[in-house]
Amino acid sequence: MSVDAASFRQALGQFASGVTVVTTRDAAGRPLGLTVSAFCSVSLRPPLVLVCIDHRSEANAGMRESGLFAVNVLAADQEDVSRRFAAPGRAKLEGFAFAVGEHGLPLVPGALAHVECRVRSFHDEGDHAVWVGEVRTLSAHPGRPLLYHAGEYRRLAEGSASGKPGGDRL
Repeated sequence: MSVDAASFRQALGQFASGVTVVTTRDAAGRPLGLTVSAFCSVSLRPPLVLVCIDHRSEANAGMRESGLFAVNVLAADQEDVSRRFAAPGRAKLEGFAFAVGEHGLPLVPGALAHVECRVRSFHDEGDHAVWVGEVRTLSAHPGRPLLYHAGEYRRLAEGSASGKPGGDRL
C-alpha cells in the first residue's frame, strides 16, 4: 500500500502539537527563525531536545554555522508570531524585536519557554533535517500554550492549566 502526501498530512494532523519558533544566527550574526511544530524532548540526562526543519529553510545553514539554536514555546496569544515566522524568506525578520539569550541567540519575547541549545547532532531524513540539541539554558513562564491541530490553531479552554481535575480540556 502506498501512502500519498495528502493522506499522510491528514492523518498526522490529528496529533495536536504545541507551536514553537526555532531561532539561530547565520555566519554574519543575523537572526534566522521559523515556526516549528515538530519539537520534543529526547533525554533528561543529558537534557536533549529534537526539532525537525525543512531543508529549504535558511535556518539549517545557520544552525550548522553557529552550532546553536533556541526553541521558543509560543503562548496562546502569539498566533501572529507563528504566522509571521511560518512565511518563507528574510522579510519576516524585519522589524521584529528579539530579546537576546545568554548564548547570543535571538529569543521571542512573551514566549512561555525559551530553550537555548548547542547542536549535538543532525540527520538528513527525507525533506527535513532532524536536529538534536543539548540544552544549555532555559526559562519557563506560566501561561496557556498555542496549539496546532488538523490544520488550525487551537487554544486550551479557559480554566485549563489551573491544577483543577479535568481542567485541561480543549
